[in-house]
Amino acid sequence: MIFFYATLMVGVAALLAVARLILGPSVPDRVVALDTLNTLVVAAMILLGAAYSRTIYIDIAIVYALLSYIGTLIIARYLQGGLA
Repeated sequence: MIFFYATLMVGVAALLAVARLILGPSVPDRVVALDTLNTLVVAAMILLGAAYSRTIYIDIAIVYALLSYIGTLIIARYLQGGLA
Protein backbone atom coordinates (compact mmCIF):
# COMPACT_ATOMS: atom_id res chain seq x y z
CA MET A 1 0.00 0.00 0.00
CA ILE A 2 2.92 2.34 0.70
CA PHE A 3 4.17 1.88 -2.86
CA PHE A 4 0.79 3.03 -4.17
CA TYR A 5 0.91 6.29 -2.23
CA ALA A 6 4.54 6.90 -3.11
CA THR A 7 3.83 6.31 -6.81
CA LEU A 8 0.81 8.59 -6.57
CA MET A 9 2.96 11.36 -5.10
CA VAL A 10 5.56 10.88 -7.84
CA GLY A 11 2.75 11.05 -10.42
CA VAL A 12 1.45 14.33 -9.02
CA ALA A 13 4.96 15.76 -9.03
CA ALA A 14 5.36 14.60 -12.63
CA LEU A 15 2.17 16.42 -13.62
CA LEU A 16 3.53 19.59 -12.03
CA ALA A 17 6.80 19.14 -13.92
CA VAL A 18 4.89 18.70 -17.19
CA ALA A 19 2.98 21.91 -16.46
CA ARG A 20 6.28 23.75 -15.94
CA LEU A 21 7.63 22.17 -19.12
CA ILE A 22 4.70 23.52 -21.12
CA LEU A 23 4.33 26.89 -19.39
CA GLY A 24 7.98 27.64 -18.67
CA PRO A 25 8.80 31.24 -19.50
CA SER A 26 12.29 30.46 -20.81
CA VAL A 27 14.22 27.60 -22.37
CA PRO A 28 16.41 26.94 -19.29
CA ASP A 29 13.24 26.60 -17.17
CA ARG A 30 11.96 24.01 -19.61
CA VAL A 31 15.27 22.13 -19.52
CA VAL A 32 15.14 22.00 -15.71
CA ALA A 33 11.53 20.80 -15.88
CA LEU A 34 12.51 18.08 -18.34
CA ASP A 35 15.38 16.97 -16.10
CA THR A 36 13.01 16.91 -13.12
CA LEU A 37 10.54 14.84 -15.11
CA ASN A 38 13.28 12.38 -16.04
CA THR A 39 14.27 12.07 -12.39
CA LEU A 40 10.66 11.39 -11.42
CA VAL A 41 10.41 8.71 -14.11
CA VAL A 42 13.49 7.04 -12.65
CA ALA A 43 11.94 7.22 -9.17
CA ALA A 44 8.70 5.69 -10.45
CA MET A 45 10.61 2.88 -12.15
CA ILE A 46 12.48 2.10 -8.93
CA LEU A 47 9.23 2.15 -6.95
CA LEU A 48 7.60 -0.23 -9.42
CA GLY A 49 10.63 -2.48 -9.35
CA ALA A 50 10.50 -2.63 -5.57
CA ALA A 51 6.74 -3.13 -5.50
CA TYR A 52 6.79 -6.02 -7.98
CA SER A 53 10.17 -7.43 -6.86
CA ARG A 54 11.63 -7.08 -10.37
CA THR A 55 15.26 -6.08 -10.52
CA ILE A 56 15.08 -5.47 -14.27
CA TYR A 57 13.10 -2.27 -13.63
CA ILE A 58 15.85 -1.00 -11.36
CA ASP A 59 18.54 -1.88 -13.91
CA ILE A 60 16.62 -0.05 -16.63
CA ALA A 61 16.14 2.92 -14.30
CA ILE A 62 19.90 3.16 -13.76
CA VAL A 63 20.58 3.16 -17.51
CA TYR A 64 17.78 5.67 -18.10
CA ALA A 65 19.19 7.97 -15.41
CA LEU A 66 22.62 7.85 -17.01
CA LEU A 67 21.24 8.66 -20.47
CA SER A 68 19.07 11.42 -19.02
CA TYR A 69 22.08 12.97 -17.31
CA ILE A 70 24.13 12.90 -20.51
CA GLY A 71 21.22 14.38 -22.46
CA THR A 72 20.85 17.22 -19.97
CA LEU A 73 24.57 17.98 -20.20
CA ILE A 74 24.37 18.09 -24.00
CA ILE A 75 21.36 20.42 -23.93
CA ALA A 76 23.08 22.70 -21.41
CA ARG A 77 26.23 22.81 -23.52
CA TYR A 78 24.15 23.62 -26.60
CA LEU A 79 22.33 26.44 -24.82
CA GLN A 80 25.67 27.91 -23.75
CA GLY A 81 26.80 27.90 -27.35
CA GLY A 82 29.47 25.26 -26.86
CA LEU A 83 28.33 22.87 -29.57
CA ALA A 84 29.02 23.63 -33.20
